[in-house]
Amino acid sequence: MTTLTTHTIESAPEASKALLEKSVSAYGMLPNLHGVLAGAPNLLDAYQILHELFLNTSFDAEELTVVWQGINVEHGCNYCVPAHTAIAHSMKVDADLIQALRDEQPMPTAKLQALLDTTLIIVRNRGHISAEELAAFYAAGYGEQQLLEIILGLSQKVISNYTNHIAGTVVDEPFSKFPWKKAVK
Repeated sequence: MTTLTTHTIESAPEASKALLEKSVSAYGMLPNLHGVLAGAPNLLDAYQILHELFLNTSFDAEELTVVWQGINVEHGCNYCVPAHTAIAHSMKVDADLIQALRDEQPMPTAKLQALLDTTLIIVRNRGHISAEELAAFYAAGYGEQQLLEIILGLSQKVISNYTNHIAGTVVDEPFSKFPWKKAVK
């Protein structure tokens, strides 16, 4: 693990300062991930844009959480799993669903299981998915739009998960009550 700089608004490159101020305004704090991303202003900008775009997909709060956490857990991101645990709680997602995702347990409904399964197929197979796997996703009640929206969520998570792996990003205090480590199988 390499440690990258976690910028403050004052230490950030000039092009990142307004973006970090936007983060503080949105979250009431400067998340450490955003401080790291600030080292490349275009990356921080892309992350913030992708986050907003993914929030505005056809997915509800539970489905957003399934995609985000499914990817976070699969990637073993010790920063994003606690962060998205807190986010899911703030979005009023059922605590049992949140815990099932953290523990890699079955989803409470067949539809959410199909969403998680398809998300993980896309992640694990680098976008390759069989006709049978697609048919199962569509049979669960999803369509092409949701399939493509998974890719949008994955784009956001690649930025955050990979950055956190390289940076060793410290979990922010508000998220620290939800520590997580990937279970050894």
